[in-house]
Amino acid sequence: MKLVGKLDSPYVRRVAISLTLMEVPFEHVSLSVFQDEAAFVAINPVLKAPSLMTEDGTVLMESTLILDHIEHGLPPARRLMPEDAPDRMQVLHTLGFALVAADKAVQLVYERTRRPPDRQYQPWAERIVDQAHAAFSMLDARYARCAGDWLLGTVSQADISTAVAWTFARNEIPDIVTGDAYPALLRLAARAEALPAFLKWQPK
Repeated sequence: MKLVGKLDSPYVRRVAISLTLMEVPFEHVSLSVFQDEAAFVAINPVLKAPSLMTEDGTVLMESTLILDHIEHGLPPARRLMPEDAPDRMQVLHTLGFALVAADKAVQLVYERTRRPPDRQYQPWAERIVDQAHAAFSMLDARYARCAGDWLLGTVSQADISTAVAWTFARNEIPDIVTGDAYPALLRLAARAEALPAFLKWQPK
């Protein structure tokens, strides 16, 4: 099984960390959808990272769908999504905001780095910033209410995705996302980034 994509993508990193925590062996193929376009197209013609090449040759994409496929074949003890319905709802609720935060951070990076300055539309960029702040504010409030280190006491997909989104935003748009504005997320990320699975899959 091969995970294709660069670790500077929060979605690729989210999958890599999750597979490691679930003890699922895989090979990481570090290809960029921009710099390695020809090689990536040969694997997935729509140039989508992450892409997962399964053992039977099927190519899956979208990080949530990849992780759903992997978890489906694992015993409950190794999964990062809880079986208990109320706990699962908490994780899904939090995970939704984490994915929006990541999406908006990525959109803003693309707006700044891929669109020529004279073609950037400021009202659109401001809307993305507002959405990112709304998502991070909801996440910060949620983790500020946690009794322990993690949302449910042990590491779940909500914790992983929130920490990955936060680290990506802090690395790529530090002028927009500041630590003093979201102290609970700062603490969460510090705990998560100290885990061996997070240390193993660091963005370049």
